[in-house]
Amino acid sequence: MEHNGFTIRATPFTEGGQYQTCGVISKEIGGEVKEHRFIRADRFAAKQDAIDVTLRKARQVIDEQGDKIFG
Repeated sequence: MEHNGFTIRATPFTEGGQYQTCGVISKEIGGEVKEHRFIRADRFAAKQDAIDVTLRKARQVIDEQGDKIFG
């Protein structure tokens, strides 16, 4: 998913039988792809729920921090 020039990938994984919120935010800056990986404590029974929350949280981080997430 694209958001304000950033690419967001939801990468939830299973932990204790549930899907944990996890993702990667990336952006090309000066010809180099920068990445910020994040994991949140939120867990869900359904994988799609974890994906939806991951995308929402990533958009929030981008809106609040912009390129600063790579610093």
